[in-house]
Amino acid sequence: MHAFVMDTTAQNLSTRLIQSERFSIYLFDKNKVRIGEDVIALRNLGAGETVKFETTVTTSGVPASVSLENIAEAAKAISLTVNSTPQGATLQLDGTEQGTTPRIIKVGVGKHTLTFSKEGFIAGNFPLEITPDDVSGGTVSYELGAAAFDSIELRDGSVLNGDLISISGMDVEIRVGGIIQHLDRNKIKRVMLTQRDVPAPTPPPAASANPR
Repeated sequence: MHAFVMDTTAQNLSTRLIQSERFSIYLFDKNKVRIGEDVIALRNLGAGETVKFETTVTTSGVPASVSLENIAEAAKAISLTVNSTPQGATLQLDGTEQGTTPRIIKVGVGKHTLTFSKEGFIAGNFPLEITPDDVSGGTVSYELGAAAFDSIELRDGSVLNGDLISISGMDVEIRVGGIIQHLDRNKIKRVMLTQRDVPAPTPPPAASANPR
């Protein structure tokens, strides 16, 4: 462990009195890993006034950068309704699972990433930024990408997602999870095909010249 003494100067650039504000000071090493932190407080700082602090911070390494964060803003969180098309997608907030859409979640001030995934569809990310002025009650709606697989809806309501191989008068052949299944055509309600890029044709091998 190491102890570093920091000199910090704060100035009130507004025209109003700052009655009370608290800030977290974070120290990071060269790899952007947080290695130490401390708190400074401002009280009754008039317009244009300046105050100086001397702070001793204990760290687990050698600091290379410093950041300052308003504690009140960091603690603030708002409620947000998140939905998707189609519904029932798995939702993640900054990598942490939140359940399935539609969903009401709590989001703090700052930049975030919403991740949507659903079997049979291409997953996607939605960048989200919450400011200190935002209030609860907002809505985010995300449309998932095109279906990643062909779909076969059976008359009993179940759906199979995979790669359609062939359709005949009595039989439908589909590959699901690497396993080929044969379905009775009469049990199928509808078939939905996803658009795929046509692979580029393989060029013929170059002809070799035979010396005579």
